[in-house]
Amino acid sequence: MLSEQRHRKILELLKERRSITVIEVKELLGISESTARRDITELDKKGQLVKVFGGAVASDHIYLSSEPTVAQKTEINTEEKKRIAKYAASLIQPHDFVFLDAGTTTGYLLDYLEETDASFVTNAVAHAQRLAAAGIHVILTGGTLKSSTEAVVGTTTVMMLKDFHFTKGFFGVNGVSRSAGFTTPDANEALVKKTALEQCRKAYILADHSKFHVVSSVTFAPLKAGIILTDQGPEEYRETVDIVQCP
Repeated sequence: MLSEQRHRKILELLKERRSITVIEVKELLGISESTARRDITELDKKGQLVKVFGGAVASDHIYLSSEPTVAQKTEINTEEKKRIAKYAASLIQPHDFVFLDAGTTTGYLLDYLEETDASFVTNAVAHAQRLAAAGIHVILTGGTLKSSTEAVVGTTTVMMLKDFHFTKGFFGVNGVSRSAGFTTPDANEALVKKTALEQCRKAYILADHSKFHVVSSVTFAPLKAGIILTDQGPEEYRETVDIVQCP
């Protein structure tokens, strides 16, 4: 059986079942386990399915309702996040008025930020402290502090953001999906992100490759609302979404 035929059959099986194991592919197609794994890997690279441990799931079929803590996030895809953050920092020009979202990748951006006359607004206490220590003008939004993500959220935050007009905004994200857009687990954080993004002339979404094909609980913006900065974006997204693969 030719590889194209195998790939087509695997995708047909996923359409029916939504998930499939390597062993099932092996038995149903009458191929070796190594061939099954190789086919799944190739389809994953093309963005036609999502490879998971022991098999694959259909694209946009990973759902997350919980969120890891900041400490846990710092241990995930660190090098990829730093690469994205470095490129994002290079986009900030003197006299920009920037919204900086809470999150680990947006936090890494501060490691690469050179001396600047740009001003920042952030809902992350840690980000505000680092910016102030560097002598950069920063405004910390008011509101309720969420301990797990160290983000300030709530009505006060949202009302405050509505008065600002940002030249650029940099946002963290938990899921990037063609069907659900940009998503995050918490409704309060989603509202803060949505409000801030609407006040940006240009909005950048910092998303490493693991965020694609993932749907979290709450959508804060459609894909067309922001430019995705990533280490590796699936080809199928590039047809309709503005994606920058960071060097």
